[in-house]
Amino acid sequence: MKKELWEKAVGFHGHECPGLAIGVRACDAAMEKMGIGCAQDEEIVCITENDACGVDAIQSLLGCSIGKGNLIYRGTGKQAFSFFNRKNGEKLRLYFKGVSHTDDRQEKQKFILEGPIDEVFDFSVPKFDLPEQARIF
Repeated sequence: MKKELWEKAVGFHGHECPGLAIGVRACDAAMEKMGIGCAQDEEIVCITENDACGVDAIQSLLGCSIGKGNLIYRGTGKQAFSFFNRKNGEKLRLYFKGVSHTDDRQEKQKFILEGPIDEVFDFSVPKFDLPEQARIF
């Protein structure tokens, strides 16, 4: 995980926490696996299944926001994020597996940020299609 991603997300969110780490690591994995970067407009879309700290990482690192229409909240309560690339139709869902080997907050955060990515997330293809572009009123 790139240190500058963490620092940028912490600056946006206001503090360090394991929840933010989940979002940062999800962004880092999506960037690597999908070859994406920060969205200038609506070309990158994220559907988040939670409204927790990690969503701030999605906003600050990938440029997804509710106002632009490329951050969509579907509250399932799961620590899961589905990413879509409008340019090529690629899509990827990341589901956080959790950290059960420690109760220490700092150790959890460190594992989320630095642990093997396949131990942090399950990867799959979202079961839904790319959302429509935002309506302009």
